[in-house]
Amino acid sequence: MADKKRTEPDWQDVRVFLALGRHGSLSAAARTLSVNHATIARRIRSLETTLGEKLVERRPEGYVLTPAGTQALAAASDMETAIQTLGRGNSDGSPKGLVRVNAPPGLALGFLTERLAAIPHEFPGLDIDLATDLRSVSLERHETDIAIRLGRPQDGDLMAKLLLSMGFGFYGTPKACRHVEAGGEPLFIGFDEANSYVPEAAWLAREFPQARLVFRANNQVAQAMAARSGIGLALLPNYIGRSDPKLQRCLFDPAPPPREIWMLTRRQDRKDLPIRAVTDYVARIFAEERSLFDA
Repeated sequence: MADKKRTEPDWQDVRVFLALGRHGSLSAAARTLSVNHATIARRIRSLETTLGEKLVERRPEGYVLTPAGTQALAAASDMETAIQTLGRGNSDGSPKGLVRVNAPPGLALGFLTERLAAIPHEFPGLDIDLATDLRSVSLERHETDIAIRLGRPQDGDLMAKLLLSMGFGFYGTPKACRHVEAGGEPLFIGFDEANSYVPEAAWLAREFPQARLVFRANNQVAQAMAARSGIGLALLPNYIGRSDPKLQRCLFDPAPPPREIWMLTRRQDRKDLPIRAVTDYVARIFAEERSLFDA
């Protein structure tokens, strides 16, 4: 006897669809949910049958959402948020639930982590998920709720707020700074080859094409830690260099131009209480500590 056709989505099907929609590949979705590829494919087929819509298309670059899939992903994300807040109650009108933030590694490790970790003290019902990917994750695919980006955003129909401009300088130990300030040959600490496209790495290569990179790391917090050894100078955002008591800014020019820091959210989330609470908090901490970033 054939199974009766379902008329309401199965939450497990929706959960799998969320993972595939956010990550774009069977492998990534399977790793996230700790299931096999066949389970992912079966759950997607089940949801498509239930909804009567084609939700994803397989292409050489991965799985891409159809227009119906894009709409379904937004609705599924709302379902996920509602499920996460069940049992917490919301009678006092305070923000509750999980808010996901994405930021570049240096900014996340060197500034945001400690400050965002204080949010549950101010809003006991809020949970924070901070991702520190070098790649820019997608707001449209609901991979994150809030994205902190360096440089003017080129995204589509999103809300963007300029937080501040971030200045740079060369930082090292007092001894390392005295060496270059006296005319000695500079030795640098910079990005590894995989991240040579980063604007600061490209600028350093153009300005000092013959200079030696004695140490390479994939983020600026690690570069600052290496600079503490005295082996060379690190080109750092001022908020990292000024926060490290073992480093000082060297009298060594030039420095790259400042970069803007922007905060992005989805337009449809502008009235979402948990997301709005976190965006207001982020804007406030950047405004309060603007001097740490100034050129």
